[in-house]
Amino acid sequence: MSKKTRVITLSALFSALAVISLSIASVWPTGQLGLVAVSSLFTAAAVIEAGIAPGIYVFIVSSALGMLILPNKAAPLLYLLFFGYYPVIKSLIERNANKLIQWALKLLVFNAALTAIWFLFRELIIGFATITPGAAILYPGGNIVFVLFDYGYSKVVWFYINRVSKFRAR
Repeated sequence: MSKKTRVITLSALFSALAVISLSIASVWPTGQLGLVAVSSLFTAAAVIEAGIAPGIYVFIVSSALGMLILPNKAAPLLYLLFFGYYPVIKSLIERNANKLIQWALKLLVFNAALTAIWFLFRELIIGFATITPGAAILYPGGNIVFVLFDYGYSKVVWFYINRVSKFRAR
C-alpha cells in the first residue's frame, strides 16, 4: 500500500471512529465529557501514525460530520471547540524542550477554549453572555482539571505509542 493511500485510509478510519464516539456521547449525557475526550484520542492516533496534517484532517472531518449528523450538538461542539484539535496543538507545543513554555502555551490554549465555551454555551442556554461569580470558580477549577487531563492524556498517548503503534504494518 502506498504511503498516500495509507494516510487517507487511516484518516478516514480515525474520523469514523471519532464520529462513532461522538454519537455515543450525544446520547449518553452522564458520560458525555469523557466520551468526547475519548473521541480526541483518534485525532491523536492520526497524528502519531501519519503526522500533523492527517490529524488536522481527522479533526475537520469528524467535527463537520458530528455537527451535520448528530441531533444533540453539545458533544460535537465540545469536540470542535477544544477536544478535537487539542492533540494537534499538544503535539506542536511539546516539540519545545522548555517545560515551562509548554505548560504556559497549553494553559493559554485551554483558557482561550474555556472562555469560548463559556460564552457560547451561556449564549445558547441563557440568551446573554455575562461573566458571573461562577467564572471565579470555573477558571481555577478548570485549570486544575485540565492539568490532570493533560497528564492522563500524555500517559494514554505514551501507551498507544509504546504498546499499540509498534504493531502496525510499516
